[in-house]
This record gives sequence, C-alpha cells and structure tokens, in this order.
Amino acid sequence: MRGFTFDQLRAFGQVVAAGSVSLAAERLNLTQPAVSLRVRQLERQLGVRLLERVGRRVAPTAAGRALLPHVRRIEAAVAEAMERMADHAGTAVGRVRLGTGATACIYLLPPLLRDLRGRFPRLDIEVRTGNTPEMLKSLEANMIDIAFATLPASGRMFEAVPVLTDEIVAVFAAGNEPSANGITAAELAELPLVLYEPGGNSRRVIDDWFGRAGVSPKPVMELGNIEAIKELVGAGLGCGLLPRLALRNAASGPIAARSLSPALHRELGIVLRRDKTPDRGLREVIKAVSGLRP
Repeated sequence: MRGFTFDQLRAFGQVVAAGSVSLAAERLNLTQPAVSLRVRQLERQLGVRLLERVGRRVAPTAAGRALLPHVRRIEAAVAEAMERMADHAGTAVGRVRLGTGATACIYLLPPLLRDLRGRFPRLDIEVRTGNTPEMLKSLEANMIDIAFATLPASGRMFEAVPVLTDEIVAVFAAGNEPSANGITAAELAELPLVLYEPGGNSRRVIDDWFGRAGVSPKPVMELGNIEAIKELVGAGLGCGLLPRLALRNAASGPIAARSLSPALHRELGIVLRRDKTPDRGLREVIKAVSGLRP
C-alpha cells in the first residue's frame, strides 16, 4: 500500500465535517473535482470506501467512521508541529480572517490591529464586517476564522466567549434631548425613531427591550450604517438607539445621549468553531481581542 498524504486526509475530514463535497471545497479553497480526487485517491490507497451519500448529505461509511478519529489526531499533531516551529521562529505567521461589526471595526479594533501588525509583521489579518447572522454563516462555511460579534451566537458548532458589555443609549439632536436620563420605551415610541435595519443581533436586542415593555416601535427610518444614523439624528430628523461605544468621538458633536430605563446593554464576544484548532496567529488574535475594553 502506497502512503497517503495529509492533504488527502484533510479533504476527507472536511467532507465529513461539511456533509458536502462542494462545501468542503469552499472551506479548503479548492475546486470540487480536486476534493473528490483526493478522497478517491485515499480510498484507493486504503482499499476501502470511506464516504457514501445519505439523502442530500455525504456521510462516512463504517470504515470512514473508524478513520475519522485518526484524521483528527493527525490534524492536531500537524497544527501543534507548526505552532512549535512558529515559536522557534519567534513570530506568528500566516493569515487570520476576522469578522466583526462596523462599530467594533471603527471604534475598537484599529489600535489592536496596529499593535498586532507591529508585533507580528508576518501575520496577515483580514477584516470583514457584517451583522452577527452573516458572520456566523461565514464562520460555519470556514470563510472566516473568528468572529467578534454581538451575542448570543446560537448553534452547537460554535463556542462563544463574552468579552465586554456595551450600553445602548437613546441619542437626540443636541439641544433636543430630555433633561434627565431614564428614557422609557413608551416615551421613545412617541418619537420619530431612526433604528438599525432588522436582521442583526443589535436590532434584536433593541426590539426585545421594547417588547418587554409591551411597546411596538414604528421607526421612520431603518439603516445599516451607524454613522448615517448619527448624522440623521444630529440633523434633527429623529432620535436613535445606539451603542455608547459608537459615541466615543461624538462628545462635542451635534448629538446627545441619555440612558434608558430599564438600562439596556448588549454583550460582545468572540465566536469560534468548536472543531477549529487555533494556530499561533489565531491564538494571538484571540488573546488580543479578549483583552479589549470599551
């Protein structure tokens, strides 16, 4: 029997994890025929059939199920070997794909990314923005390695670690704000509201807050851009609900913030795939993000 390759084992493991050759090809950044060829070569070299189709999914045969634990141990051993070599090289190398929301990308991440680039110049960090559901889909498809998102992150394949809590406040055009904090849902519902567009976890947190008060908000505008919401509120076209984090550079600007009653917060955290084996570069990014403070 000729020796098989790590790439063949990895292709088999990814097909089993994804339940699909095409999805495994996306995760491996290969063509579907290339993944199929690697699995067929592995089957020929082992003399067994490893995969079978069950309905719409591809599943391991009995032989495939027996092989799978060995594949995972080999992948872990290879990842550990690479980490040890990176330790000897004294630097983190490779690529880390980070998904996050626009607020964190603007107000939290720039100093962190600058520090990582200074300490690990050979580490390539790609940043993609989107709302939490979009990031979780990208994480599931292995299009990103880590998400820094508004929690919760539902799904058994994800591991979420809370990092920081960010207060959500009501914002008004400067001079039009109430004199005191403690704005209620009923009071806001009487005003023209400029809110996040539906679909993201931040908007869901806001809608749940109104729902607990028995109020259904009727926004006059729904936008996906925080800076656009701030500009419209500052122009006197309505009031908004925004994370206090997004107001860092607005202390002397045309908007004023007031706390809500009851207080409202969102939780930001790191989300990873449970089956992800972090290399040194990803570990350094996780460590840096874990230390973020509002």
